[in-house]
Amino acid sequence: MAEIEVPPYFLCPITLDIMEDPVTISTGITYDRGSIEKWLFSQKNNTCPVTKQSLSDNDLIPNITLRRLIQSWCTLHASNGVERLPTPKAPINKPQLLKLLNNAKSPQMQMVCLQQLRSIASHNQTNRRCMENVGVAEFLAWLIVENTLQAHELSEDNSFECRKTCDEALSILHNLQLSESGLKALINGEFLESLTRIMQCGSYESRTYSIMLLKSILEVADPARVINLRPEFFVELVQILDDQICQKGLKATLKVLITVSQWGRNRFKAVEAGAVPVLIDLLLDSSSDKRACEMILVVLDLLCQCAEGRADLLQHGAGLAIVAKKILRVSPVASERAVRILHSICKFSATAAVLQEMLQIGVVAKLCLVLQVDCGLKTRERSREMLKLHSRAWSNSSCIPKNFVSLYPSN
Repeated sequence: MAEIEVPPYFLCPITLDIMEDPVTISTGITYDRGSIEKWLFSQKNNTCPVTKQSLSDNDLIPNITLRRLIQSWCTLHASNGVERLPTPKAPINKPQLLKLLNNAKSPQMQMVCLQQLRSIASHNQTNRRCMENVGVAEFLAWLIVENTLQAHELSEDNSFECRKTCDEALSILHNLQLSESGLKALINGEFLESLTRIMQCGSYESRTYSIMLLKSILEVADPARVINLRPEFFVELVQILDDQICQKGLKATLKVLITVSQWGRNRFKAVEAGAVPVLIDLLLDSSSDKRACEMILVVLDLLCQCAEGRADLLQHGAGLAIVAKKILRVSPVASERAVRILHSICKFSATAAVLQEMLQIGVVAKLCLVLQVDCGLKTRERSREMLKLHSRAWSNSSCIPKNFVSLYPSN
């Protein structure tokens, strides 16, 4: 195929590959559907990639004439190994979706309709946007609330179908990749409570979908809603961290904790739910990757801004040691956050016993080392401040290796 000259107008301007499903946007330029959908919806651009003009709308009009030309060209060159491109399925339309949603209200038709919705959503972003505009997300959320309540009230044997329906609806809702306005439409107490309940007793897959959906919702939620999250919500977050159901679930949970812990009231709830010792245990687990490690330290930094969080970190036998160990070992972000955590301890919780422990486990030596390397001005300033703040307890100690004594800042 490399020896065959492909007409340039068959190629997508973004990828320079032959277009399988050519569509034209409002500026008159034709692109392959998958490429322009990614540009517009996943990457959230609102301009034409070629002309750079702002788009009046995101409508994608199928270029049927060009598609047929491409298919004819492929057929003509079939003897040279060129495969004919299949005719893509037409995007779903509003009447079809409304009929499907109406049928889905019948318990007997529900699962069949949900499977059809899953198939429609998997085809392309245009279908997913149409589904969002018609109200599929709100319908799925309602279905999840209803079936979660029924499953909670019924016996284990009788609740199986409810859980199955709920799992299917949750999977579709996650895969819709909703816009910000679509996510905001889901923010209500009943739905958030249902997701919390699924986090508690759902399957591993459903718990993962729930936390990933919650991550997206809480990122766009009104602060008043985030501040008033119930303590049970934090208990389930900590349980998911402790269970380590999967890396995606772990990172989504950490992201949720970062989002909600911007407020002091939520920090206390997270600490009360037992977040700090679980986070420390995760840091001790060598399987945590770089990004997960950074996120864990960000959460610990936020939680150590309250007295209860600092107390829990100090109570853990490995708390100080593992935080200090991550300095200069993972990334500049991890080093900065680890130093911030130690700074909070030194400034607000530095008893004689704590200062002695920091000497014995090598925290002070690590802070001296930070002064000599390029790890960010703020990080070095905090390290210097800690060393000066407790110079009486540390500067003349035999616990500091001799090669670090000369690095200790003078008062």
